[in-house]
Amino acid sequence: MTETAGRPNRAGSGEDSIYWDKSKERFIGAVSLGYTAAGKRNRPKVSGKTKTEVRRKLRELKRELEAGRKAPANYTVAQAVNDWLSQGLKGREVGSLDTYRSLANVHIIPVLGRGRLRELEADELDDWLESKRGELSSQSLKMVHSVLRRAITHAQRRGKAVRNVAEWVEVPDGRPGRPSKSLSLEQGEAVLQAMEGTWIHVYVVLSLLVGVRTEEARPLLWTHVHTAPEDGLMPHINVWRSVRRNDETKTRKSRRSLAMPQQVAGVLDAHRGRQEAECRAAGKLWNPDGLLFPTSEGERRTALNVRRNFRLLLKAAGFERPNDWTPRELRTSFVSLLSDHGLPIESIARVVGHSTSSTTEKVYRKQLRPVISEGAEVMDEIFRTRDTP
Repeated sequence: MTETAGRPNRAGSGEDSIYWDKSKERFIGAVSLGYTAAGKRNRPKVSGKTKTEVRRKLRELKRELEAGRKAPANYTVAQAVNDWLSQGLKGREVGSLDTYRSLANVHIIPVLGRGRLRELEADELDDWLESKRGELSSQSLKMVHSVLRRAITHAQRRGKAVRNVAEWVEVPDGRPGRPSKSLSLEQGEAVLQAMEGTWIHVYVVLSLLVGVRTEEARPLLWTHVHTAPEDGLMPHINVWRSVRRNDETKTRKSRRSLAMPQQVAGVLDAHRGRQEAECRAAGKLWNPDGLLFPTSEGERRTALNVRRNFRLLLKAAGFERPNDWTPRELRTSFVSLLSDHGLPIESIARVVGHSTSSTTEKVYRKQLRPVISEGAEVMDEIFRTRDTP
């Protein structure tokens, strides 16, 4: 003990008091704030090895109190992050929650979690982000930083933090992301012939020849498929840009229709016939409102399930490194094949829903039939040597 631990002077009403606690072997400082609604004395306390340290902490405490918020002394970064994950993301998609929780559990909590939130410094965050540069892509680094920043903001709104140091740091560039690839014409022909008669073959045909996103293909229902429309239109699929928890589109304008090549219509008809036969063999009725690509339990397939089966198909197609590919690159290949075949880039952009480089999605409408059908007709020409099942 570097300072004398004498008898404490009685503090006046509203004054600070500093005294020696023999059991804790530390100086204790307290601020009198009157009484709580329950009638108990409200005296926030700090502690330190010296009176000088306690006086400094009391000044910091009073600054926090003057700001109208008192950050709990032992409230950790891990508690702040977990509170945000459990309380601050109500109504979010399960997939988003899983992503945020994974980022927190892997990259934030193991490194910063034990530290007290009120003691977190910008320099510490700079070092943390710098240590992740070689591990995470630039986009992932931004997401990890965003999780921490939003967690601290959540704590601020609940009186558990005064400052948000995550807002004071710049996110560095991470390692380059894995560039997307596209299939060559020869590779495209190989995947279109691999594992015919299976659901993943149909999935690949639909994604490669129509350009459907993987998140759009998984929830497709048979009611969305029109292989032989009676109104004179080309065969087409009603594709939803996004599917929400209750299987509703985000807005009515999120719906659009994509024409499909004739060979895709044939593959889908054969796929429907196999589903009906499997139901009859199992003594069940086929559901015309059911999923195109259900699991054996009739549930919607996960992205992981699709990716695993897609790579099995690539292996069957003779790919030496199937794990280097993801289903989303079927859509990239769709664009590449159309471009190589001479379709103007403006038409391709409209087919896939990109009006400009800064526009990520655009609503498709049946009024775009000339453009939509042009893409389908080109795909029929590209793979014209294939027999339709």
